[in-house]
This record gives sequence, structure tokens and C-alpha cells, in this order.
Amino acid sequence: QVQFVESGGGLVQPGGSLRLSCVVSGSIFSIYAMGWYRQAQGKQRELVATISNGGGPNYVDSVKGRFTISRDNAKNTVYLQMNNLKPEDTAVYYCKQFPSANWGQGTQVTVSS
Repeated sequence: QVQFVESGGGLVQPGGSLRLSCVVSGSIFSIYAMGWYRQAQGKQRELVATISNGGGPNYVDSVKGRFTISRDNAKNTVYLQMNNLKPEDTAVYYCKQFPSANWGQGTQVTVSS
């Protein structure tokens, strides 16, 4: 079964940066589109960014210009570089391989002064 291991979250001050990683196993990683979701406490999980198998990115408006999604097919890894973080970015972040119904445990991002 496809598995996802997210890492890189933590506590940062507003304006800070984090780089999230998601290592995927159990699939031919390079042929699938990937995405990052987040779920804030008490809120619905939302799609933040996607990247096609060819590397084409898309972003929700609230993170456009601040976040960058990328992938390294040789490492079976998708990344989310997050800059100029805001308190409203606080959430558990999950990666997603779209044909899969599985989720990893996520990684907590907390933006607070």
C-alpha cells in the first residue's frame, strides 16, 4: 500500500519559513500528481497546492507567492517550501497522491509569536 511520511513542521514566528517534506513509498512515484493539504483545528481539510507529474504547480490563492511546491522523483519526495508564514497557516499539513485514498500522519505547523 502507498504510504506517506510527512516531516519538517514546527513552531515558527510570523514571517518565518519552513520546508516540509513527504516521502512516498509503495507506488511508482514519478507518474502521479501530488498535493499538499492542511487542516486547521476545528476546520475542514483544504487543498493548498498541487504538482503534476511533469512538475506544473498550482496553488490556492491564500498561499500564492509565499509557498512553493516541488518534487524530486529520484527521492520519491514532494516538498512544500513555506515563506512569510502567517498565523492563519497554522495547521496539520498532509501530502496526497491523488489516486490513493491513504493519508499519512501529517506534520504540525504552528505560526505564533
